[in-house]
Amino acid sequence: MNIRFHYEKKQVLDALRNHFFSRMEIRLLVIVINVFAFVSAGLFYFKLIQPVSFLMFSVLWFLLWFTIRQLLPAGIYRRSKTFHENFEAEISGDGLQLHTPQGSQFWEWQRFSDFRETLYFFHLYFDSRSFFLLPKDAFKDITDTQWARDLFKSKILHSATGEGTQ
Repeated sequence: MNIRFHYEKKQVLDALRNHFFSRMEIRLLVIVINVFAFVSAGLFYFKLIQPVSFLMFSVLWFLLWFTIRQLLPAGIYRRSKTFHENFEAEISGDGLQLHTPQGSQFWEWQRFSDFRETLYFFHLYFDSRSFFLLPKDAFKDITDTQWARDLFKSKILHSATGEGTQ
């Protein structure tokens, strides 16, 4: 199956946020910061800390949240030339062939370690930190999207769920 696509900024930013929040270290950091915020709110309520301390905790919480949700994805989007190019991809039982004006790249399914699906994309992971985004709206209809979904499920080993074959 051949598809052509380019990336929409809003969708890419959403996919990058999804990737960051799927990382265990980010989720643990957010949980710890939220627990810290609730504890500081309780301490402030019982007048065990001063309002300035509570305000500083709140500002730090907001800055961390803003960095993960906005600054980090936007910075990656700006720096990456990939998100500003047009692509043609050939998906087959052997792998994924990607064509750009600069050249082409073929990846056998064994090169991918995981596959995840979000609202706008199929995330094809090479390892826990590097992945390729394949837009779902590049497929002409729901039948083609389902075909790709089934192919990815059957060809890519899911490290998180243990599904798939390799």
